[in-house]
Amino acid sequence: MKKDPLIDQDIEAYLKKHQAKDLLRLITAGSVDDGKSTLIGRLLYDAKVIYDDQLEALKADSEIHGTTGTNFDPALLTDGLIAEREQGITIDVAYRYFSTSKRNFIIADCPGHQQYTRNMATGASNCNLAVILIDARNGVIEQTKRHSFISRLLGIRHLVVCINKMDLVDYSEDVFEQIRTDYEDFAARLEATEINFIPISALEGDNVVDRSEHMPWYTGAPLLRHLENVSIVSDQNLIDLRYPVQYVARPHPDFRGFAGTVASGIIRKGDEVLAMPSRQTSRVKSINTFEGEIDEAFPPMAVMVTLDDEIDLSRGDMIVHPNNLPRLDPDFDAMVVWMNDNPLEVGKVYTFKSATTTVPGRVESIRYAINVNTLHREQQSELTVNDIGRVSVKLQKPICHDPYSKNHTTGSLIIIDRVNNLTLGAGMIIERGTPATKPATEVSKATEPTSKNIREEASLVGAAARETLLKQKPVTIWLTGLSGSGKSTISQALEERLVQSGQAAYVLDGDNVRHGLNRDLGFSAAERTENIRRIAEVARLMNEAGLIAISSFISPFTKDRVGAKEIIGDDRFIEVFVDTPLEVCEQRDPKGLYKKARSGEIKGFTGISAPYEAPESPDLCLDTTRLNVEACVHAIIAMMQDRGLIA
Repeated sequence: MKKDPLIDQDIEAYLKKHQAKDLLRLITAGSVDDGKSTLIGRLLYDAKVIYDDQLEALKADSEIHGTTGTNFDPALLTDGLIAEREQGITIDVAYRYFSTSKRNFIIADCPGHQQYTRNMATGASNCNLAVILIDARNGVIEQTKRHSFISRLLGIRHLVVCINKMDLVDYSEDVFEQIRTDYEDFAARLEATEINFIPISALEGDNVVDRSEHMPWYTGAPLLRHLENVSIVSDQNLIDLRYPVQYVARPHPDFRGFAGTVASGIIRKGDEVLAMPSRQTSRVKSINTFEGEIDEAFPPMAVMVTLDDEIDLSRGDMIVHPNNLPRLDPDFDAMVVWMNDNPLEVGKVYTFKSATTTVPGRVESIRYAINVNTLHREQQSELTVNDIGRVSVKLQKPICHDPYSKNHTTGSLIIIDRVNNLTLGAGMIIERGTPATKPATEVSKATEPTSKNIREEASLVGAAARETLLKQKPVTIWLTGLSGSGKSTISQALEERLVQSGQAAYVLDGDNVRHGLNRDLGFSAAERTENIRRIAEVARLMNEAGLIAISSFISPFTKDRVGAKEIIGDDRFIEVFVDTPLEVCEQRDPKGLYKKARSGEIKGFTGISAPYEAPESPDLCLDTTRLNVEACVHAIIAMMQDRGLIA
């Protein structure tokens, strides 16, 4: 191992220099034999951070277990299990720590086999960066897509795609560029914020620590230099204060402190804070550590906080800033990685743990499972080991939480068996945007309950039971289009056809709703928005009852339709654009509204004196100048059948 001269010259300066360095956590992922363990071994060896005794042991092990035909097999540095060395594969996550003059690193070497998806998810959960390895001979394969998806699912923002074994394809630039193009085509659906591509040979050391002489066409940095310089400062959330209370310390009657780890944001002495869920306010009196009192704390510091007032706080509660609150709800959606051999049971009571809160609850429904090889959504009645799916969770009491994309600590959870205490699955909470799950600071007065003494009650009948009873999956068919486009005619015919075939369906029509539920609303932009919000809430309740809701509204504004989709749930919302040209609608004019609008009798009429924002990518587009009512109904039903919503 290369020795830093400061160790002999000034040990205190050496320690101070290393304490000031930040930490990068990264994983290596890829298919079997793509060279993940070899890459880590080569990285440590060429960076001269392997101790002499480790190197001697590695050379001895290479003669017994090595696969390179030499006395140096770098993969054996991380493949420590006997089964791994016998088979030449990685089975469990192996961690390696090393340091350079610029940064500290923790590497998680993750298994490549599909059956070890849960191991890979565990290794990636705390990482800032993922190194995705691709065998240059094989290109982008299913496991490449699987590991890339899981990395993004777990919030890893920085991806480094290393095209490995370039020595076996004669260091071809064309091969590298083709793989790069193929991966970029796939990655367009991942919403990754940063992807870098590096051609390497892990076995030979090309572009791992030092630049390769064999690939002069590559002008980027080698892997280690990129890892040393990638910026992760913005990955840390220093805005939203979240301080989950782990325990209350009361060593004597004059001291009451709240111990915990700062999950996000910054807490300062003198700050006004609010306790969740009691909503009592106070100010920070002191922030204490083992070394003494400090003025401020930030993640991931473990501290003891005292307050000016004696307010109700205990384990599972959270300290936040008054104007920046988390969600406080018993129900939410989450992406779950199932890790147990026994499948997830809808309706069964599990223990859910998020941050320092532990509460019983159940999965009410499995909205869909993700085929991580194709990224397609699939309807499944259960999640088995290594499956990933979106589920609806209902807890027995509200918990403070944020979307996982915003806060990994308050947005993550684990599912625990209540009998044997085994961890069964890990979940990432999704931002749904419904009024029930919006932050308290975002809920408008118009949608706030008039009383603080009310709460949502969970039904004893789960969604799966209703689906079994009605033999259908609840969904909202949202028809949008100009007045006179044919929405009402199509929706009524669709309702009749569904009922005749044994489905439970009901039409929510614009005119009918304005005679009752929304009779207090006019046609201003704000009132149109409120009209659509109320309809979406009704449709959501109908879906929760297991019914198929058919909505027939002009709904001219994109933001209102997006809001309706968020309320109902994107997996239960099908947008159908009844595409009829304005001139055709005006010729039909069944209610004489266009004539009144042209004469100025009706103000703000959609299509004449008010805009209509057509959907850019609806689930289905019906051209009524080409299709009659029967054909339109047939197209909607065919789509519902294709999605498995009805038989």
